[in-house]
Amino acid sequence: ETNTLPFHPFEMQQGDILRVEKEHQVLKEQLKDAQEKYEQLESRSSEEIGALKELLKRSLQETEVLKSELNWLNQDLEVKVKKWQQEKKESQDNLKALRSTAKKHTDTNDRYLKTIEEKEKQYNADLNLCLETSNKFANEKAKLEELIKKSQHDSQECVKRAVEAEVSVLQNWKETEVCKLKGVATNAEANLKVLKSLSSSASAATQLKSQIDSWEIFFSNVKKQLEKVEAEYEEKIQKVKSGARSCLTKIETVDLPTP
Repeated sequence: ETNTLPFHPFEMQQGDILRVEKEHQVLKEQLKDAQEKYEQLESRSSEEIGALKELLKRSLQETEVLKSELNWLNQDLEVKVKKWQQEKKESQDNLKALRSTAKKHTDTNDRYLKTIEEKEKQYNADLNLCLETSNKFANEKAKLEELIKKSQHDSQECVKRAVEAEVSVLQNWKETEVCKLKGVATNAEANLKVLKSLSSSASAATQLKSQIDSWEIFFSNVKKQLEKVEAEYEEKIQKVKSGARSCLTKIETVDLPTP
């Protein structure tokens, strides 16, 4: 088909309609892009508006809470102000009373200072007297300490001599008992030798057997008692040397009957 219509009045010059259509097409594309952008902006704006509305809602709630807290703080502040005013009044009353009391204490302190001054004079006098007495007592103490030291030395010497004396006495008692028992043992041993020499024959040995047995038992008992006396006296001597007291007693011995 061929367009036989003249250009005028639709076109001022050839190609105007085509150019307008192209421009219209471009405008449609731009409109489409603008609509898409508008929709995107509208979507973002809706989300942001929703978020802002939620934020506004929370802000309103927080504002209400803050208003409530502010009211509570105002009430608490009023209570504290009233309390502070009451405490201030009480403090002023107390300060007034304390000033009066301080004045009384100042007057009392002045009296005490005068008394202290007098007491210090008396104290210095007493201190000088005390120092003189202390020096006197110190000299006497030094003399007494020297005397005590000498007495202790003498006491130690006396104790040493006493121990030596007790040891000597116990040693003499020991030697006396040992000597006596050794004499008895020697006599018993001599008798045994005589009896054994007389019992050389069979008939005599039978007759003397009981006597020999008796003297052997006697000799054994004497030796045991001798060992016991030596041990007990030696134990007493060691105790005395170690500082024990009340050890100066004789050891009781048993008089063994002679067979």
